[in-house]
Amino acid sequence: MNRYIATFYTHLSALLSFQALQNADIPVRMLPVPRALSSSCGTCVQFSAETDCRALLDTDTEAIYLAETTGYILLWRSET
Repeated sequence: MNRYIATFYTHLSALLSFQALQNADIPVRMLPVPRALSSSCGTCVQFSAETDCRALLDTDTEAIYLAETTGYILLWRSET
């Protein structure tokens, strides 16, 4: 099981993504964005899953990171 962090352009997108992951029975939490990462809205979603669950995240997702003990690995960033 991997731990991921998704950042968003808006708080609403973070909330919608949180709810979608929760409805899919994926362990998820809303948190402030870690200082090592940047975000437009300051709220992120941290979740544990086998994949990055990109299909469940809102369309205003800014980026998805793999969270490791040594830091964060960028997996995907919006081209918007």
